[in-house]
Amino acid sequence: MPDDLAPRTSSRRTFLKQAGSALAIGAVGAPAVLLPRRQAPVGVALCGLGTYSTTQLAPALQDTEHCALRGIVTGSPEKIPRWQRQYDIPDRNVYSYETLPDIANNDDIDVVYIVTPPGVHARDAIKAADAGKHVWCEKPMAMDEAECQSIMDAADRNGVQLTVGYRLQHEPNNRTIMRYAREQTYGAVTTVRTGAGYSGAHPDPDDWRRDPDLGGGALYDMGVYPINAARYATGMEPIAVKGRLWSERDEMYSEVPEFATFELRFPDGITARGETSFGKATNYLDVECTDGSYQLRPFQTYSGVRGRTSDGTRLPPAGGDQQARQMDNDARALRDGTAPIVPGSEGLADIQIVRAIMKSSESGEAWVKM
Repeated sequence: MPDDLAPRTSSRRTFLKQAGSALAIGAVGAPAVLLPRRQAPVGVALCGLGTYSTTQLAPALQDTEHCALRGIVTGSPEKIPRWQRQYDIPDRNVYSYETLPDIANNDDIDVVYIVTPPGVHARDAIKAADAGKHVWCEKPMAMDEAECQSIMDAADRNGVQLTVGYRLQHEPNNRTIMRYAREQTYGAVTTVRTGAGYSGAHPDPDDWRRDPDLGGGALYDMGVYPINAARYATGMEPIAVKGRLWSERDEMYSEVPEFATFELRFPDGITARGETSFGKATNYLDVECTDGSYQLRPFQTYSGVRGRTSDGTRLPPAGGDQQARQMDNDARALRDGTAPIVPGSEGLADIQIVRAIMKSSESGEAWVKM
């Protein structure tokens, strides 16, 4: 989840639009720049100090075994003193978006975790990769396929790790769903139904979630959860996509979709239906198979993910901090020189579907071939 960070002297929307630029056209696996096998933790700098960094990532870093919060990157100078006091961050490890390239000279920091709005992910991720730092990029990866590819290209040419912050692919019960599909525990998957959304509001006109250029709207912000879930619950990529986008509260969401529904066609006649919204609470992943079924309800909360199967098997909450588990897994991959669980290609695949849903909606819900 991205965060917004503009200084108080200008609106967040104006600041981010002025600061960012989109770049152009490789997935990266194991990094060429390896970390030594040492006891010292992987040093992480959070790029973007909004809600997700403040309430989830920074606290989770205190619970990791293999990571440490070492630096911050922000466009809001007024936030710096509190972060420095709370996390003992020295002046030399504090950067703005403009000075981010200088992080190349800082051996305290191994990874830059991009937590800015999606519309500027490419700007910040490419700067971090070009500085020789590994890149952990929050979802959604970027605005379109070209931006995703540009991030992957930057990681590839600099030999650094690139991973996307899909915490659910690290969460044990969601990983069980992936295993069921792979091993056909309940037979072959036939249909998937999934939804992720919340009943809320964004009354601040400068909230990035209302800005189409920054990745606002339910489809980008929440829709990638059910899209990603449909892909990992089937273990397949869709061959056709259709969808519908709309808003009901035009006073807030006249420029971005408040609601989205979509359908994915996979090979062998497998289908998935999904939904997302800012105006309806949904949180489920239901999978039907030839010999049974299983579900997670909820499937994408920060805690309490649980489920059951048609034969009575229970999938109780796994416990532990999801973000800490995700970051430790990515840190271990760095140490071991192995590919991360969620490479950049995962982010690209979801954005291809997002763009296809948008195209379909613009074309009267016509099917779009992938």
